[in-house]
Amino acid sequence: MTENSTDGQEVRGTVKWFDPTKGFGFVVANEGGPDILLHANVLRNFGQSSVTDGATVTIIVQETQRGVQATRILAIEPPDLGLAGDYSEGEVFDLADDKSLPLVAARVKWFDKSKGFGFANVFGSSDDVFIHIEVLRRSGLSDLLPGEAACLRVIDGERGAMATFVGSWEMASRGEPE
Repeated sequence: MTENSTDGQEVRGTVKWFDPTKGFGFVVANEGGPDILLHANVLRNFGQSSVTDGATVTIIVQETQRGVQATRILAIEPPDLGLAGDYSEGEVFDLADDKSLPLVAARVKWFDKSKGFGFANVFGSSDDVFIHIEVLRRSGLSDLLPGEAACLRVIDGERGAMATFVGSWEMASRGEPE
């Protein structure tokens, strides 16, 4: 842990699990120690409503009477899941995020985690953008909520627009981590 006298301690670790329905999850610090509580409000302050299991996070933590808790997120890096395919009826493409594509503002129309996909609309367009669960995971997220603002990278697939990356709304304005 790195000291940060005003905020607490900076810790780098891995998301053990996070449940957006329950509103919390836990992080395991790289250097060991007790599990660190990660509350949904801390994620929302970072501009996200969820984080995928296995994501690497850099957080500020404080010791409380109830244990160690994250108070602020500094960075989230998606887990390395390798490439996946088979998006819809045999359409397979490389999931690698092409950072040359622009980030576009969008609003989630709906996302069903159990079905493994959902749709969003880019602002200024009524066309649906397909979002697959694997793209969401590779982007470091585990779920999306209807009406949630996000930024996307979009390609034209065989069956229409498809997201290759999903990020927080704030990511477009603050820039992406390297």
